Amino acid sequence: MSDADDNLLNASIPEALDGQRFDKALSALFSQHSRSSLQQWLRDGLATLNGNVVKQRERVRTDDVVEVRVPAPEISEWKGEDFDLDIVFADENLFVINKPAGLVVHPGAGNPKNTLINALIHQDENLKVLPRSGIVHRIDKHTSGLLVVARNERARSAFIEMLETHDVEREYIAITNGVMIAGGMVAEPIARHPRDRLRMAVTAKGKNAITHYRVAEKFRAHTQIKISLETGRTHQVRVHMAHINFPLVGDPVYGGRLKIPAGATDELRDTLKTFKRQALHAARLSFAHPVSGEIVCFEQAIPEDMQNLISALQADSKQHEY
Repeated sequence: MSDADDNLLNASIPEALDGQRFDKALSALFSQHSRSSLQQWLRDGLATLNGNVVKQRERVRTDDVVEVRVPAPEISEWKGEDFDLDIVFADENLFVINKPAGLVVHPGAGNPKNTLINALIHQDENLKVLPRSGIVHRIDKHTSGLLVVARNERARSAFIEMLETHDVEREYIAITNGVMIAGGMVAEPIARHPRDRLRMAVTAKGKNAITHYRVAEKFRAHTQIKISLETGRTHQVRVHMAHINFPLVGDPVYGGRLKIPAGATDELRDTLKTFKRQALHAARLSFAHPVSGEIVCFEQAIPEDMQNLISALQADSKQHEY
């Protein structure tokens, strides 16, 4: 491989890759870049085989010459802002952040500043040259908990690859409306709602989505559950739980009508009425560090608002014990 041009990747096909598809050979040769990036560059005509633009299914042969012209990174115009950020872990490759509920991740038309990205860029200006400023997976504005941010392209590509191969363990804690009998799995495809573009929905035209859940504690009309994800679709937990008729407490989009058990304590009634965000917390992350390969695990305690909700549910259940 030559490094004469920082934007040009080139290599000869080794015997071990003889007969492989062009796109798979690219992934094997240039593993420092994500498969999705390489496939996009291939579609854009930036990858050549023996000087020719070919289809991704083209078979390569030993000693074929492969070149990929890597486009120059777009530099984000987002500005850094200095405000408190709960950084759980940091090295030259990663940040692990404990995001509070209510903090928007990316700047947008309605949120040009005071976002997680603004705070991260203040910590590391190099994030401006990375796609999505290094965000490799997302949690919603009103979901709290752990979030990984890559600080360079090598870590970003490796982490995306781990997500695609389901090698990142993600566990959430949630409070649902309704009393579950037992845990289970939801394997239903998710896509944008056909009529309401602000919502997601279970639909046959959607992308594969798999959610596992198990009961942690039952209350009179609610359940605390632990959730693990195989996939990471937008609003996945919220949509899947609503689909099986156990929507999350407080969810403003998928939660439905407020559920208050008969004879509820005043504390529980007030707590439920004032809980205005989905009761969902990203509590645990475990994965192989994208550079060192060491298994790392991070856990984050339930935030105060959700703990207050759980305490009120527990107190109500105890008061109504027979």
